[in-house]
Amino acid sequence: MKYIKTAVYVFIFTSSFSLLSCADMLMGDEGKNDEEIYLNYKTKTVLELPFEDDWYIAAGGKSLEENHHFTPNRHQRYALDIVQVINNSVRTGDGTKNEDYYCFGKRLNAPGDGKIIAMENAIEDNVPGVKNTKQTLGNYIVIDHLNGEYSFMLHFKKNSIIVAVGDNVVRGQQVGLAGNSGYSTAPHLHYHLQTTPSLATGIGIPMQFVNYYTNDVFTERREPLTGQTVSKN
Repeated sequence: MKYIKTAVYVFIFTSSFSLLSCADMLMGDEGKNDEEIYLNYKTKTVLELPFEDDWYIAAGGKSLEENHHFTPNRHQRYALDIVQVINNSVRTGDGTKNEDYYCFGKRLNAPGDGKIIAMENAIEDNVPGVKNTKQTLGNYIVIDHLNGEYSFMLHFKKNSIIVAVGDNVVRGQQVGLAGNSGYSTAPHLHYHLQTTPSLATGIGIPMQFVNYYTNDVFTERREPLTGQTVSKN
């Protein structure tokens, strides 16, 4: 795995991903004390990275400086936006087609054991640079981990989700393919963990993943941060 320097992160955001944002999708900040309660939260679910190979954390962390999701979205305060980077770029060609982006159509897995309680699979993928403001989640799944934690995975490729509501899933099981549906301007995976299955009432909580590599260094349990390249053990 190649280490991606800060300069590359700046390049990614100022070129192909300057508009990639889930941050202003839905609602304002209703929980001023949420970070005091959940900032040091320890994830109950055993989570592993929900993909194969090397992926790059385009947004993640516990502050607005690190993570554009931190405000104003209470439910996705610690959310991750994740892409693939090859030769210091998120794409090949001119980036006008979803297929130009390295992560488009790549396998995505359940991050932890649980039950599928909500999903959408029929939303068209966006043309890069254009976002769907009416169907903001795009194609998505919600996993109930049966312990008060709920995983949200957003922006799947149309008709790529291979699980159904009511299915039990296990950590590492394939659930679909990365896409560019919903409030997204380029292919990526949005992932966050929250306290209820409802975007209206859920509060985003930190996510510690187990047994993965961060910039080639093995990590037993940690939260991925903006600018890191990560891969499963």
